[in-house]
Amino acid sequence: MMNFPIISLERINGEERKETMEKIKDACEHWGFFELVNHGIPHDLMDTLERLTKEHYRTCMEQRFKEFVSSKGLDAVKNKVKDVDWESTYHVRHLPESNISEIPDLSDEYRKVMKEFALRLEKLAEELLDLLCENLGLEKGYLKKAFYGSKGPSFGTKIANYPQCPNPELVKGLRAHTDAGGIILLFQDDKVSGLQLLKDGEWVDVPPMRHSIVVNLGDQLEVITNGKYKSVEHRVITQTNGTRMSIASFYNPGFDAVIYPAPKLLEKETEEKNNLYPKFVFEEYMKIYAGLKFHAKEPRFEALKGSNENLGPIAII
Repeated sequence: MMNFPIISLERINGEERKETMEKIKDACEHWGFFELVNHGIPHDLMDTLERLTKEHYRTCMEQRFKEFVSSKGLDAVKNKVKDVDWESTYHVRHLPESNISEIPDLSDEYRKVMKEFALRLEKLAEELLDLLCENLGLEKGYLKKAFYGSKGPSFGTKIANYPQCPNPELVKGLRAHTDAGGIILLFQDDKVSGLQLLKDGEWVDVPPMRHSIVVNLGDQLEVITNGKYKSVEHRVITQTNGTRMSIASFYNPGFDAVIYPAPKLLEKETEEKNNLYPKFVFEEYMKIYAGLKFHAKEPRFEALKGSNENLGPIAII
């Protein structure tokens, strides 16, 4: 497990605050991932959401997935599959405007529970962003403001199930990638594993833990921190021992938010402009990401360099 960082958030306001902040700092600088326990989200709410998510998959999505597998010939695959993911997903948008009422096949109870969970996750994401600001020496609220755009941040959830797979060595649940956005909060299955991150050239399992929230950093935080914190490549491997549930919520910049390195973090950096991350509108980044999600992130950043002079220069204090 390579001492995967597991952090208790209940200690953040007590005598162990300094130690907890140091653990968060170390996780952000060296892992890009950490797992939160005692995060304040009620366990009974998480249990209900898990039950309803698994019921919804069985009743509304499992048969569709079987038909998808059959149509692609994945049930009899003999060679490695490089361009298909072994997952069943749908997406819900929470901010700036919710579309949960438009998602078909969801019970009233499921919609209500998902809304409540999303509200609590939104609050947790903003709390974590302020803790990151403190560790980075940025003013409180800087990262939320950087994400804001004209209508506030964008926030949505990808609900995924990774069914058991007859050929796990040939098909990935989700191919390796970094996340495009800001900060990601994941409620994952505590019985069926599969999530891995790349650390020091090795794939490391993210441990499944009951009632935990896995946190990882997206590409936009790498840009804003000028590389002090980096998004990390991760993937989902398929399993033969059951279906893995994944509820990943993405607290991202608004689509018209202008993203660039925080000037304060450039004070002690080299002033050679070539070493700076680009300045861009988040929507432009997402257009590039759509075609290059499963490729290295560096070409995505490079593609935006020099393309936004009209946004003005990046101030170096």
